[in-house]
Amino acid sequence: RFQRRILWAAGLCFTADATEIMLLSFLSLTLQSEWGLTANQTANMTACVFAGSLFGTLTLGYLGDHYGRRPAFLLSCAIISVFGVLTAFSTGYSSLLGIRFMVGFGVGGLTVPFDIFAEFLPTSARGKHLLVIEYFWTAGSVMTPLFAFLTLSTSWRLFVILCAVPCIISGCLGVCLVPESPRWLISVGRDDEAMAVVRKAAADNGLNPDDLFHSSVKLKDEHVESSRFSDLLSKKWRKINILLWFTWIGYAMGYYGTILTVTRVFDADAVEGAADGGTPEFDYKAIFISASAEIVGLFVVIQTVDSIGRIPSQVMAYLGGGVFLFSLSMLADSANANVLTVLAFFGRAFEMMGSCVTWVSTAEILPTEIRTTGHSAANAMGRTGAFISPYLVGTNNPIKAVGAIMLMVHLVTAFCAYHLPESKGR
Repeated sequence: RFQRRILWAAGLCFTADATEIMLLSFLSLTLQSEWGLTANQTANMTACVFAGSLFGTLTLGYLGDHYGRRPAFLLSCAIISVFGVLTAFSTGYSSLLGIRFMVGFGVGGLTVPFDIFAEFLPTSARGKHLLVIEYFWTAGSVMTPLFAFLTLSTSWRLFVILCAVPCIISGCLGVCLVPESPRWLISVGRDDEAMAVVRKAAADNGLNPDDLFHSSVKLKDEHVESSRFSDLLSKKWRKINILLWFTWIGYAMGYYGTILTVTRVFDADAVEGAADGGTPEFDYKAIFISASAEIVGLFVVIQTVDSIGRIPSQVMAYLGGGVFLFSLSMLADSANANVLTVLAFFGRAFEMMGSCVTWVSTAEILPTEIRTTGHSAANAMGRTGAFISPYLVGTNNPIKAVGAIMLMVHLVTAFCAYHLPESKGR
């Protein structure tokens, strides 16, 4: 029961990240029409969010390791909530870019609630439970087109306010339900506070804390020096972190590039309508079907990740995602809608599988003393890849060239993931 509360608070932060990212594909085309923006300006709208998240993940991850997971988590929620709502009050293109940059800054702290949840889980069940949190991301992916369908034709401002609601709820739950990580407390020598947290967790789970933690019981000492970003490139951790960084760059380019490519293939009429100054008409059916693929991909990986392992799961997922995205791009101008829908469905399913396992594997590979800093640095590298993706998949590039480039990205990502250490059972 205790872990379930943490799951809801951390999970809704994942939902918030998904909605704040996914809304860009709708908002950019809507404002391109309403404000008369160019294709490059709409790409900048997406890129500025990822630029903000690059700085946010470095800053908030550092705060998470030095000042505690809980303060960094709550600060992240506050930033996303405030600037997510302020988006609705944007008066022009420049103010919108600044506000969305700050939303991205808050989104950069997503690793912190994930690491909090990971540090409250037993090793034996960590893999599956860490993947369950990804259902919240998928919920955000499905909710965003639903919000767009219900409100976008009436008011894009109402649309962006609705997309900020999950993070507001997450922040409220975090204040009420999320304690500081006992692992972090022990790592900085605050053993008594850590004991108080685990005793409360035991009581909330219906166990007698006095039976589990009597006076002679001491928590395992994990006291270490505070981590710095330079520690990630020390001889001890350099190879692992470089491999993680390239894996995250490739995963982010592949995941967000796939979403943008699917949007480009199925919403050609919306793109043309926005460019001509008309009202963009989105193919909500195709968007819903492709988004639902993430549910399937997540279900499959939850059932197999502990038996197959983290590394084989990532390699197969990234190779599969690259092949299906390449096929979608090659056939975009010739195949019928049903074939394209199937290719898009499996492409997004594989992308979801790979990205989920990468998140889990990263949290398990890195030790407590550098976990949040290292995870945040990897996430920052991923945001760099995400920053590139809207320009790579933009309408200025031929769709077949996009497919070929993305296939190469997936091959490199699979290669890097293959050389990471297996973390199953850690």
